[in-house]
Amino acid sequence: MIMENPKILIYDGSFNGFLTTVFKIFEERIPVADIQKNRELQKGLFSEAITIFTEMAKARRVWNSIQNKNNAAIKSIYFAFLSETKGIELLLYQYIRSMYANPDENPIDGISEIVLKIQQHSRMVAREKHRIEAIANFEISQDQIFFSNVSPDFDVLPLISKYFRSKFYGQEFMVYDRKRKYAIYYNRYTVEIISLELSAYDGTGNIAHTNIKQLINNKLHPHSPYSVQHRMAMVNEKKAV
Repeated sequence: MIMENPKILIYDGSFNGFLTTVFKIFEERIPVADIQKNRELQKGLFSEAITIFTEMAKARRVWNSIQNKNNAAIKSIYFAFLSETKGIELLLYQYIRSMYANPDENPIDGISEIVLKIQQHSRMVAREKHRIEAIANFEISQDQIFFSNVSPDFDVLPLISKYFRSKFYGQEFMVYDRKRKYAIYYNRYTVEIISLELSAYDGTGNIAHTNIKQLINNKLHPHSPYSVQHRMAMVNEKKAV
């Protein structure tokens, strides 16, 4: 029997893209060498690369399946993913694979260390979430939107909207991540993920003279990676946080 060479799975960098990749691996029994973001592709010497396109229905099936099996695990997986640590995808896949392994099979090599690393990264992201919630300073824009400009160590914006929706109940707000060039915007009804280059306001200008909605209308890119990246995560935020 000829052994198939392990593959490098390439995805769009989003959490939904990662979950879709996991679905494809299980569905097609793909041997995995690595899972990499498309912007960070580094092919292995003997590894074929396969590009995976994000499919929300498949991503949601993986999310729901893991959540039904272990609700604490899906939170750890999501938080660890947001750490943006190099190589985290392969660790998360191995962890997920171990959850569905047949009890009679040999355990995955080093699974205890993998679980420990995921828990450590998850805790770091959780601490950063609370830190940003505590230190975010808000100013009121010209069009009466509470605005904060932050630079978190990890990609925690998808985790903080629940806290600020409670803090600014019934009030519009925007939190902008100047490192990753995107924002969460709450319009009193829904939270939007907006890919945004705030050249008009760089953190040193006067937000009181800035019209946030005009910036959004001028700069919003509906099909940017970030407009898709955390959509499912936002839907599931109450369950994950």
